[in-house]
Amino acid sequence: MLLGLRTIIYKVPDLARAKAWYSATFDIAPYFDEPFYVGFNVGGFELGLDPGVENQPLGAGGSVAYWGVSDLAETLAGLDSRGVTVRSPLQDVGGGILVATVEDPFGNPIGLIENPHFTLPPPT
Repeated sequence: MLLGLRTIIYKVPDLARAKAWYSATFDIAPYFDEPFYVGFNVGGFELGLDPGVENQPLGAGGSVAYWGVSDLAETLAGLDSRGVTVRSPLQDVGGGILVATVEDPFGNPIGLIENPHFTLPPPT
């Protein structure tokens, strides 16, 4: 049984730089911070950074996890100043649901979704 998004782990070649970028971009500090893994609690879900890049590709090449936002246009405008690359611009996919995909400075895709049919958990 699927219980919903719990964790997304991004492979990063420079853990310190990635930790600083995600801390500033999400405006949170990691709850788990070790040389082998950094974990953030983002609205009750785990965003993990893994510097172990041996035998696994970085960036694109896998699935895209979609992170819920309350205002996608505003979120995209804020991320523009953080150095992201827009892979797929804001689009209405029907039913009032808006999606977009950006790429972090390390090549990882970040899906964003504004879905009025799904209530976001309160911020932690």
